Amino acid sequence: MILGVDVGPTNTDAVLLDGDRAVRAVKVPSLSGDAVGSLTAAVRALPAGLRGRATQLAVGLRVAARAVRERDGLARVGVLRVGGAAADAVRPLFGWPGALRDAVCAGTANVPGGGGLAPHDTTPLDRDAVARFGASLAGRAEAFAVTAVFSPVDGGQEREAAEILRAETGPDTTVLLSSDVGTLDLLARENATVLDAALSVLVARVADELTATLPRLGLAPGAAVLVTRSDGTLMSLEYLRRQPGLSLGSGPACTIRGAGLLAGLRDAVVADIGERRARVGALTGGYPQEAGPGERIGGVPVSLRFPDLITVRADAHRELAEAADRMRPAAGLLPLILVGGGAGGVPGGALTGFDVVRPEHGGVAGAFGAAASPVGGQCDRIVHRGPGRRLDAVRDEVRDLARAGAVRAGADPRRVRTHAEPDLPVPYLPGAVLLRARAVGPPLPL
Repeated sequence: MILGVDVGPTNTDAVLLDGDRAVRAVKVPSLSGDAVGSLTAAVRALPAGLRGRATQLAVGLRVAARAVRERDGLARVGVLRVGGAAADAVRPLFGWPGALRDAVCAGTANVPGGGGLAPHDTTPLDRDAVARFGASLAGRAEAFAVTAVFSPVDGGQEREAAEILRAETGPDTTVLLSSDVGTLDLLARENATVLDAALSVLVARVADELTATLPRLGLAPGAAVLVTRSDGTLMSLEYLRRQPGLSLGSGPACTIRGAGLLAGLRDAVVADIGERRARVGALTGGYPQEAGPGERIGGVPVSLRFPDLITVRADAHRELAEAADRMRPAAGLLPLILVGGGAGGVPGGALTGFDVVRPEHGGVAGAFGAAASPVGGQCDRIVHRGPGRRLDAVRDEVRDLARAGAVRAGADPRRVRTHAEPDLPVPYLPGAVLLRARAVGPPLPL
């Protein structure tokens, strides 16, 4: 069996799956500020004989999103930009809400360096400037975030800077690199890396607590533990430690995916009805439809994949209908799946014009989505169309990197499937193209 748990702000849901069939589901009140305690209470509310057969635990953790929203539990971060005068028009952390910036920022610097689409565009890294920055924050910064111009094309200078920072501050210092985040947009990529670094200490503590608690949950010996991510897939605890920001938005992502699985639909509009608010998203090909560029977390623009959502008051049924209508594609009508604890309070008459679906176990759609989702990986690569450049070979490399990402996240390497997304032109860079690929697969078996 597979056990899925969704730790929400009000309730924590748990569901046991035998194959793709839910055999038992529970809902318990969440413990304020204690995600692992909430999970433990929900798991122990299931029959011991059934949970003892669970070989996998998939958890929807929302601690990262709460920490950013409440500015609580965040690490102090040294923010290093590698770009010099070419990247000096907008300072690091520009546009952040003041309270969040003050909670996170231990210091910033912009040092000469950075790359381009071609090797001759590279500026040497100012190693001495990096060393001075690291030394100035030794003992004050709990983590570092390094962002270099064009590092998604070549992340070598970011890795070099990380070595220098660890030499100045200690070999165990957490240094996160924007080249692991991907995308070309410097500011959004930098912001995402800073949030990863700010969340690193909190997420590591929660991961340690979960690991320590696992033997006391009564699951099958050696049961695997995975956590949800914001594209509707799963990742290992070790992968979460490296990129905590991937869990931001994972709650609604798993709910949307779980709603589709419960309803037996791959394309639909999904409304998750809570006590006070309703979140409306779309399901495309079995996964959450992504928000476009400019997505913000805690008021910060970031370059991460998040579900496209519209939030309205739970009791504002006209607003709910309008939000659902906006989520439908222009061509054709999609069914509307109602899930969440408040779904029963939405009268069918308030949603005229929709084929409304209320699946069994819709109240625990998030837990179901966690339990039934695969492990995921992705890769973005920017390349320049030039003479003799074989894009097919690069596409194969991008698919291989996405596959490797899924394996690092905990997928069974023998059963990973890859999918290349359509090529996208890169604005303001004639001849450049963005190649993207996804990979999914079941977790490694016991």
